[in-house]
Amino acid sequence: AALSDAAAARGYPPSIGTPALRDAAAAWLARRLGATVDPATELAAVVGSKEFVASTPQDLKLRDPSRDTVLYPAISYPTYAMGATLASCRPVAYTALDAIDPADAERALCVWVNSPGNPTGELSDLAAAAAWGRQRGIPVLSDECYAEFTWTGSPTTILRAGTSGVLAVHSLSKRDNFAGARIGFYAGDRELVHYLREVRKHAGLMPPGPVQAAAVIALGDDAH
Repeated sequence: AALSDAAAARGYPPSIGTPALRDAAAAWLARRLGATVDPATELAAVVGSKEFVASTPQDLKLRDPSRDTVLYPAISYPTYAMGATLASCRPVAYTALDAIDPADAERALCVWVNSPGNPTGELSDLAAAAAWGRQRGIPVLSDECYAEFTWTGSPTTILRAGTSGVLAVHSLSKRDNFAGARIGFYAGDRELVHYLREVRKHAGLMPPGPVQAAAVIALGDDAH
């Protein structure tokens, strides 16, 4: 019903997400993952999480041209490495954060973590990842599109360790079986969110209005 409401399709949708979408995403984070973010300043929409994974290194390279390395898990989704390539950066895989060469960390633009991991299902210590990045001044990008598929233990997010220096990206593709709609969101460090909001809108990265309206319904419904 939300998708079929033509009123949402007539105007340009906000790139950062409607207030209703951002409120619904923040409420879901609090309700399901136990994290609190400000939907006005610490959260924004994405056109599915894959585009965020692929495009964010380019955006961060504009912010800090002195760094040229994207760190990502060795067994992982291939778009982490491709995002580095698209940004003309060095894709460097790691097996464990503590095993990363200090020289690579020195050049790191960002570090990706993915828990539960694709394709392994491995659960990572996200609080430790947040601390590792903060100690080195490296933004930690946490791909959490499988967050509710933990099988053991409770779903969680890196945002429970605070928002400073971290971004979590979430997708409705798996949780809501809504992959064709291309909708998700990212949340975290206020300065990083503000920067990405300002850059991304110029690339036309705006989820369609009717999709945003439908996402509000999906995020508010845990029964399905």
